[in-house]
Amino acid sequence: MGRAAATGGGGRGARRWLPWLGLCFWAAGAAAARGTDNGEALPESIPSAPGTLPHFIEEPDDAYIIKSNPIALRCKARPAMQIFFKCNGEWVHQNEHVSEESLDESSGLKVREVFINVTRQQVEDFHGPEDYWCQCVAWSHLGTSKSRKASVRIAYLRKNFEQDPQGREVPIEGMIVLHCRPPEGVPAAEVEWLKNEEPIDSEQDENIDTRADHNLIIRQARLSDSGNYTCMAANIVAKRRSLSATVVVYVDGSWEVWSEWSVCSPECEHLRIRECTAPPPRNGGKFCEGLSQESENCTDGLCILDKKPLHEIKPQSIENASDIALYSGLGAAVVAVAVLVIGVTLYRRSQSDYGVDVIDSSALTGNSLLLNSAMQPDLTVSRTYSGPICLQDPLDKELMTESSLFNPLSDIKVKVQSSFMVSLGVSERAEYHGKNHSRTFPHGNNHSFSTMHPRNKTPYIQNLSSLPTRTELRTTGVFGHLGGRLVMPNTGVSLLIPHGAIPEENSWEIYMSINQGEPSLQSDGSEVLLSPEVTCGPPDMIVTTPFALTIPHCADVSSEHWNIHLKKRTQQGKWEEVMSVEDESTSCYCLLDPFACHVLLDSFGTYALTGEPITDCAVKQLKVAVFGCMSCNSLDYNLRVYCVDNTPCAFQEVVSDERHQGGQLLEEPKLLHFKGNTFSLQISVLDIPPFLWRIKPFTACQEVPFSRVWCSNRQPLHCAFSLERYTPTTTQLSCKICIRQLKGHEQILQVQTSILESERETITFFAQEDSSFPAQTGPKAFKIPYSIRQRICATFDTPNAKGKDWQMLAQKNSINRNLSYFATQSSPSAVILNLWEARHQHDGDLDSLACALEEIGRTHTKLSNISESQLDEADFNYSRQNGL
Repeated sequence: MGRAAATGGGGRGARRWLPWLGLCFWAAGAAAARGTDNGEALPESIPSAPGTLPHFIEEPDDAYIIKSNPIALRCKARPAMQIFFKCNGEWVHQNEHVSEESLDESSGLKVREVFINVTRQQVEDFHGPEDYWCQCVAWSHLGTSKSRKASVRIAYLRKNFEQDPQGREVPIEGMIVLHCRPPEGVPAAEVEWLKNEEPIDSEQDENIDTRADHNLIIRQARLSDSGNYTCMAANIVAKRRSLSATVVVYVDGSWEVWSEWSVCSPECEHLRIRECTAPPPRNGGKFCEGLSQESENCTDGLCILDKKPLHEIKPQSIENASDIALYSGLGAAVVAVAVLVIGVTLYRRSQSDYGVDVIDSSALTGNSLLLNSAMQPDLTVSRTYSGPICLQDPLDKELMTESSLFNPLSDIKVKVQSSFMVSLGVSERAEYHGKNHSRTFPHGNNHSFSTMHPRNKTPYIQNLSSLPTRTELRTTGVFGHLGGRLVMPNTGVSLLIPHGAIPEENSWEIYMSINQGEPSLQSDGSEVLLSPEVTCGPPDMIVTTPFALTIPHCADVSSEHWNIHLKKRTQQGKWEEVMSVEDESTSCYCLLDPFACHVLLDSFGTYALTGEPITDCAVKQLKVAVFGCMSCNSLDYNLRVYCVDNTPCAFQEVVSDERHQGGQLLEEPKLLHFKGNTFSLQISVLDIPPFLWRIKPFTACQEVPFSRVWCSNRQPLHCAFSLERYTPTTTQLSCKICIRQLKGHEQILQVQTSILESERETITFFAQEDSSFPAQTGPKAFKIPYSIRQRICATFDTPNAKGKDWQMLAQKNSINRNLSYFATQSSPSAVILNLWEARHQHDGDLDSLACALEEIGRTHTKLSNISESQLDEADFNYSRQNGL
């Protein structure tokens, strides 16, 4: 009965004993702190008030030891019967405590304050998994309370900057980015920028931003921004100065408009001038290009010759002039006849010099020379090919006219090699002699890109089918606040709208199209188009966070050989450069992968990639493929070999054209690396089965000029070969097609097929996954579940003293350039993850992302193994069911 009362009647009894229990805990802690037995006497007086748990009025703060000066840690709590420090899990000896006691007049509770000193030697002698730390433990009648842990570190600041700012020369209104990585220090150094030894206040100048990872960004350079810039780093220990960087903002000169024409001079000329003053070049800018003075003849009765108008000059002068013109014409005719005779003689003699057939190109049009015997050869353009020529696309506007289809090329000599000679490697590089417009490499490279401009624009052969008129590819989708992904099937072009980019309760019909007609971007100089022209819209749509546009390209990526630019078409139809891929910019971001470029943008429009080769080792990737179909003659079979830019959309054009012509893909397409070394491309058919097939004359080997391949984005480039069966019973065809660049790479296509459609094996050339669901909206469009995405952003957007923040996240995802772009975003981690989504839209490799996070040390759980119960998003099951 008594025991029951003691245990069960007891709530009141238990509360009565609690103060004594807390006091025992205090006595044990005090004894341990004093290094004595627990049997020492308890305090002389114990308040009778029920009391409360200790409440800390002041907790110890993180501290730094400067040089050899010790630091003091303090605690203050009420009500507190005793306070002791514990450092690194061990009690600090009582003798090292300095304690003060007072009474809180308002509450009547006892207030206790305790100090301890920590020396540099103590911190240096500590070797643990974390920093040296201390915390307070306070006792009252009801028990104990613990303060926060305060870390103690030795402060320092190294002397050398990890990265000094570098001087730059930038055009006016260009962007200036000066990088500064301060010396390593504890605590981390704060950075301040000086211009000409005066501090820069970015809050007073909206054009300047100094928040992005210690870098100095001037969005639009002004002449007044020229000067010497210095990065200052300081913490509680010392200050350090970087090397000064000189920034020069220059202005290139521009021409004023032309002046009015002057009065006509006695020499029948008038002048006009313009000066390089709008604006004049400054700070080393380029002087204006072009003429500063221009003259031309002036007539219409305004010209005075020997002080008489032209119409009053005597007729005898006119007759003399007519005689001179007549004699000149007769002389020219005599010279032309002599040249013709010599040319015919040399032509006949040269026939015996060829080891193979030499034909007049009129044979290629199927017309007899007798029908055009009255025609004189055009001697204004002279071209000689010592090797085989390419049979060009008849739709090439630069190589044909409507009337020239029935005219022979009497001024062209063609050397045709047999397939046997080609198989032995007996071939020479084609030579072309004539007028051309050359485009040269930059940086002093003397190789030229030549474009032929013949006067008689006749197609080389007549057996190529005309291609249908192309229209643009287009797809649309309606997107809202949840975002989504818009994909152009089988083109490599896609658009990622991030979650939250569109305001809530809003929705937009977003479209995307690819120009398949004549490109509107006209290349300048040696610049070539490396991608399709992609349009996304509507142009007036505003997004709150950057969207990701993926554009395929055909460059073999190397910063040593290519200078690649992103360009945008203006409303006036002109193309402007947005940025170079290697530049620093806070307006957009370009990430160049081997086969595609992922661009982060905040405005819709028409974009394309262009490339400027820096050396002749610059390489374009070409896709080569062979198609075949029966001709009207039942014994003939046509092979068409295509060499197009290695972009999915370019090859889709070819597939579409071949479907209209009844062509079938005979071999899986292959990749050919085409160098910018000005050497042409040879295409030949080898190993044709004898006694079963024969190739028609003059088509065994064809050669394409370099410029036609290098700038092949105008139309799909292809050469045609016509084969003939000896008997209708032959249904199997096997041969090799060799595509090689002279002094470059080669590729072999092995044809093994049946010419009968019922027996032919179908070759798949597009991935099935890319052709389904062009528009995906909401969470199912993203590989990373939204709940996990939020956790990653919350973790890495917060700066970390050890560098485990969004910059490390970018580095682990191979994003090492132009980090100032992400620093200007409200959530850098979210934009980095958007870029990850754009790069991994096909594989969705969450394991690689999880490994990157594990390497940083912020998480130890793979995303792909997280159970469904841990996720907040209900549709994560959709991702798991699709193998993510």
